[in-house]
Order: sequence, then C-alpha cells, then structure tokens
Amino acid sequence: MGSPYRVNRVRELLRRELSEIIQHLGDPRVLMLTVVDVEPARDLKSAKIFVSALGDEAQQQQALAALRHSLGFIRREVAKRVSLRQVPEFTLVYDQTTERAARVGALLNQVKTQSDA
Repeated sequence: MGSPYRVNRVRELLRRELSEIIQHLGDPRVLMLTVVDVEPARDLKSAKIFVSALGDEAQQQQALAALRHSLGFIRREVAKRVSLRQVPEFTLVYDQTTERAARVGALLNQVKTQSDA
C-alpha cells in the first residue's frame, strides 16, 4: 500500500501529465475537457480521472465518449512519461462542480439584484 504522501505526489503528477496528454490528443471534441482532479487508489493500481467540459450536454457527452475511447492510448502515454511500477487503470468521472458553482453564483446575483430593486 502506498503512503498518503506518495499517493498525493502521484495524484499531482498524474493530473499534470493527463492534462497535457489530453490537450495534445488531436481530437477537437476533447479540447473542451479539463482534468479537475485525479484520485488514485491507495495501491495505485487504479485511478479516477475527474473531468469537466464546456458546451451543451450533447457536446459534453461526445467529449467524454471520445476520451473514454482514448483511455488505452492515454495509459500508454502516461507509462512513457511517468516512472511508476504499474500505471493505473483509469476510469472517467464527470465533475459538475464548476457548473453547479456557476449556477449558484448566478442565482445569488439574481437574488441580490431583486433585493436591490
């Protein structure tokens, strides 16, 4: 099992490398994606990639599908760039935190303008 310190170092390293790899995939659909976080398992055999996407729901789904299709290539690229005994198996998780924060901010602004009027 990995120590919490090692897991956090691997988390940051994977987040940085995955962001760079995804931005250079050459698929215009995945350019709208941002790697928000990476959550490696304690044993470092698997990792969840948390991503957010711009665009409407259909565009977001297309981007996620394209990224899922590229996970094998992405894993091989990570293996080339990162010195780990075993490169984790990746799973994608869509993170709606940014969208929710924007919606809450818009609602708060709306309430503020209504109370000012």
